[in-house]
Amino acid sequence: MNSKKVNWFFLTTILLHILIVVLVVVFRYVYTLDIITNFVLSSAIIVVPALAFSLSSEDRIHWFDKIGFHKIKWSTAAMIVVITFLVMPLTTVINAFSMLFVENTVVQMSDQVLKLPLPAAFFFIAVCAPLGEELVFRGVAYRGYKRSGNICQAAVFSALLFAMGHMNFNQAAYAFVLGIVLVFLVEATGSLWASVIFHMIFNGYSVVMMYFADRVLQNFYEQDVLEQAGTEEMLYAIGLYLMIAAVTTAVAVCAFVWIAKNEDRTEYLIASWRERKSGRGRMVTIPFIAGTVLCVLFMLLDAFV
Repeated sequence: MNSKKVNWFFLTTILLHILIVVLVVVFRYVYTLDIITNFVLSSAIIVVPALAFSLSSEDRIHWFDKIGFHKIKWSTAAMIVVITFLVMPLTTVINAFSMLFVENTVVQMSDQVLKLPLPAAFFFIAVCAPLGEELVFRGVAYRGYKRSGNICQAAVFSALLFAMGHMNFNQAAYAFVLGIVLVFLVEATGSLWASVIFHMIFNGYSVVMMYFADRVLQNFYEQDVLEQAGTEEMLYAIGLYLMIAAVTTAVAVCAFVWIAKNEDRTEYLIASWRERKSGRGRMVTIPFIAGTVLCVLFMLLDAFV
């Protein structure tokens, strides 16, 4: 699978998402989707097209191995958990900044999520979603882009797809940064399990904190409470977290270097960086442009209409 096929997959996914949203709106008076059905549909929209495009290519032989599910050391897995928490202040800053312009999508979803038992919510959000998204965006999409370009190009474009795949500006803002981080983890370890572990810890922490806030802090996740914070308070919070993020992100970079060394990938990463200006094919094609335009229009309608 190369960049052309990845871009066709991206366009297909966006069209599927828009089609399903239209159908849901048309038939909402007949049948209302519950939160579990929403989770299943959201995963299927990205996983099914990715598998269809990937397995239809020459990669279907030994596909699971080629997609990157290789073993990593236990010490590496432990350090990935540490990196996850070190990166969280940075994502908090980006999330807070985006909230100056658009609403917090997680807060909007929290009422529905909290109706589920914690184990069910954890399973869908912290297990199923990370597995599916990493398979698609760091497995299929990133490796497809990497065949047509260098690591840096592939990281940026796969991160863009990951961001736009969330179909809202709030999550897209920090998802892009996380997409870059997750690619670095995959390359530092040579395994897709690295990004899966990070993603599971990140989502799992969010789910646990959501339930903790609801049960202990009471109504913390209600939108009207968050909206009481004015622009001045938000900017103050952003500045405070920005200082924290500067420190934790620097430590996270050191942890990345340690992981690469622990997995004997240092020389590979140095060689890849030296070849960062090389490219073997076109990354931006008509399907990519069409998918991006449709995605941005959808997000604009969702945010401001």
